[in-house]
Amino acid sequence: MRGRPMEVTRRQMTGALAALPLLPALAACSARGDGALTVWAMGNEAASLPELLKVIGWPANAPAIEVQPLPWTAAHEKLLTGFAGGSLPTVGQVGNSWIAELAAIGAIAPVPDRALGMLDDQFAAVVDTNRIGGVAWAIPWYVDTRLQFYRKDLFTRAGYDAPPADWAGWKTALHKVKRQAGAGNYALLYPLNEYEQLTTLALSAGARMLRDDGARGAFSDPEFKAALAFYKSLFDEGLAPVASMAQISNVWDEFAKGYFSLFLSGPWTIGDLNSRLAPDMQNHWATAPNPGPDSIGSAAPGGSSLVVFAGNDHGDAAWDLVSRLMAPAAQLKFQQITGDLPARRSVWAKAGLAGDPIVAPFATQLDHATPLPKVPEWERIVTEMQIVAERMVRGQYSVDEAAKEIDVRADRLLEKRRWMLEKGRTR
Repeated sequence: MRGRPMEVTRRQMTGALAALPLLPALAACSARGDGALTVWAMGNEAASLPELLKVIGWPANAPAIEVQPLPWTAAHEKLLTGFAGGSLPTVGQVGNSWIAELAAIGAIAPVPDRALGMLDDQFAAVVDTNRIGGVAWAIPWYVDTRLQFYRKDLFTRAGYDAPPADWAGWKTALHKVKRQAGAGNYALLYPLNEYEQLTTLALSAGARMLRDDGARGAFSDPEFKAALAFYKSLFDEGLAPVASMAQISNVWDEFAKGYFSLFLSGPWTIGDLNSRLAPDMQNHWATAPNPGPDSIGSAAPGGSSLVVFAGNDHGDAAWDLVSRLMAPAAQLKFQQITGDLPARRSVWAKAGLAGDPIVAPFATQLDHATPLPKVPEWERIVTEMQIVAERMVRGQYSVDEAAKEIDVRADRLLEKRRWMLEKGRTR
């Protein structure tokens, strides 16, 4: 029998949401009506869906499909208020980092056995992100992760074809690149208000970050402290500016000027660099997988997945729609319309991505990706982690003190989870 994550009733959720600043326009929106199969999607993907739906061969006698676009900035809150108000649609696009939370409150339906084949031909770490308590809850639709964007010309002048894959060699290369970039410049940009850089180092070091079934922090483990110490050393040795992203006036201009020669980002940055850098800079940048302590490091798998919401009126039709959107021809069309990286690996070759020197490293990085802890409190925990890490870089904490402080803050945020887990054990 399949296990299920902790569940919160809709009544409890409604009470918890009472304090949220709901957007009137969204609260007034009802997703279901007139027998249509409704789909909520965000951003560029929502805009592409009407064109994509024309090529999936949707049967004429099937329910009509109604696409409702949501802004990314309001989508998470809309999903929660939709659950509390019983107005969720049939199918939805959700960020992979939200799945644990949506599964915990009972908003989404588990993937039925007949649909599990859609998880084949996918990146294992992304599929694992959507598997909670041994149950698959979502079908990855497109994928992303974060890796290194670097100045190829400056690394070449420093004597490197690409950033070395091991931490020691990588840091040595960064010192040489900084010298090539000249006085007042740095080797890399690790904004102190972003947690992805530190979590990437932590995953690369093998840190688990939470323990006891996600009920307590594990930031004092040797693996995380090794990552924390390495992170701190990048600032202590002057390789990265002690700055937040808000202090960088224009990332693309500063990258082109050589203020920094390497930064961490995702596939959405490819288009930005193509459009924002001058033509004579286009051959001077490249991508590479992240470094690790001894070889290629890790990263968090990302992207969006398709879910079927619990209690909808179109069960079979809903999974049929998801299946048609995941068909290879539909995935290829989706990639051509949006530029997103397809979830199905076989489509990478058909789309020409596997041989693209800028895009192919993302497949390598996804093959070395590691799921983050799958608890609803995770985003709040890493926000606290980064606050403490910034104070450590600025001298308020030692590495040991910072790790201990992050554990204290994580344990505080996980107090309710421990209570719920304990209640579950004593039933």
